[in-house]
Amino acid sequence: MSFTLAKTERLAAILSQTPVIPVLTFSDAKSGLETAKALRDGGLTVLEVTMRTPKALEALKAIVDEVEGVTVGAGTILEPEHVQQAIESGASFLVSPGSSSRLLGAASEAPVPWLPGVSTVSEAMQLSERGATFAKFFPAGPAGGPAFLKSLVAPLPELHFVPTGGIDMSNVQDYLKLRNVACCGGSWVAPQDAIDAGDWGKIQSLAKEAAALKAR
Repeated sequence: MSFTLAKTERLAAILSQTPVIPVLTFSDAKSGLETAKALRDGGLTVLEVTMRTPKALEALKAIVDEVEGVTVGAGTILEPEHVQQAIESGASFLVSPGSSSRLLGAASEAPVPWLPGVSTVSEAMQLSERGATFAKFFPAGPAGGPAFLKSLVAPLPELHFVPTGGIDMSNVQDYLKLRNVACCGGSWVAPQDAIDAGDWGKIQSLAKEAAALKAR
């Protein structure tokens, strides 16, 4: 089994801390530190740093080492080597846009929980067969949105989702009200233009608004 009870419980505890997980892309460690502090001060304490830039791991490690009160995961995990790199940088959980046999093998051996992505019923069933209780639903908007997830409640009642992609304050509550949604992921709480401009006040304000949301 790829998903152990211990790691599933740890992931459940992480996801239950927040209605929204900011999905973050950093070009340097300094912007990562300041963004993380602004999000934390706004009430969002679970963060996903995507592995999309050369400085991503450096930013993740800096946040883990220097920003108290946050739980930091590594996103856009695509290869087995990414798993080890993220763990060495201090990631508390891993997130992928999809899943593969190679990733399943690497993630099953990792000491931290993994949130794999799905966008179809077949993918969701395959993960459920392996013991998964949580999956990222990506890209949420193009893949069917809230209506798609609502249709999975009856056939897959044990599987819960973290929809990500195409979500903002205009539609996030449509997801959070669903029984099978644990929380949502999104970049709107820390827009790239605000990060680039160093507008930490704007990010804190957006985080405060998102933190006030309630799941179900």
